[in-house]
Amino acid sequence: MSVVSVSGGEIYFEEHGAGTPLVLAHGVGGNHAIWYQQLPTLAEHYRVITFDHRGFGNSVDAAGHGRSAFVADLAAVLDHLDIERVALAGQSMGGGTCLGFTAAHPERVSALVMCDSLHGFIESNAIKVIMDESRAATADWSQLERVLGDATRINRPVQAALYSQLNSFNRVNRSNLTGSFSPLVVPAELAAIGIPILFLVGETDVLFPARAVRQMHAEVPGSSLVEVAGAGHSVFFEDPDRFNAEILSFLDKVLG
Repeated sequence: MSVVSVSGGEIYFEEHGAGTPLVLAHGVGGNHAIWYQQLPTLAEHYRVITFDHRGFGNSVDAAGHGRSAFVADLAAVLDHLDIERVALAGQSMGGGTCLGFTAAHPERVSALVMCDSLHGFIESNAIKVIMDESRAATADWSQLERVLGDATRINRPVQAALYSQLNSFNRVNRSNLTGSFSPLVVPAELAAIGIPILFLVGETDVLFPARAVRQMHAEVPGSSLVEVAGAGHSVFFEDPDRFNAEILSFLDKVLG
């Protein structure tokens, strides 16, 4: 196992492929294994690094720092691998990690993809109204109701069951996850950094509704936006071919 010792814990990571580094950061329902549909494709083009956030999968959060240490943990993994500059793609919770790292270390980020995520952003009034409605409506929903669209959760029960099984290896879930993403990032300040940014969202995402992501895209001048028809909160899992194609297209355009 490849493990990096960090403050109050250990971070498990894997490397696949070669070339320009690309980090995939999972959400609260996942771990490094959740990217199984991405690795065969993306690793043909990039040096793909997957990891378990502390408390998830094979990683340990003995100190209970949770989200408050996610950015430092990612930096520790990249330092261990002698990676100076990297493209980042974060799913849901992992988007907060990638956004926080970008804000803290902009010189180390070549591109940022926020996948079904606005974690880590300061919400404008327009976005907060949408997000407050979403947070209230989904507060009592099950994990699968929250993260998978009906097309997958109901019509593809084998895929839904697999998601649950991968999730079962985590010691942390949304109810006991500690810490917070801070400081929060102002959209306009992120745009001023000049790093290429893609917002990718499923059109039926109930946690980060497409209209909220659309508004954030408008508040980050120069960013790109892709909305995926028929997908919910987990485009990478529900429509992996489209997800992979959009990631590769974006990175090819901005990285050359």
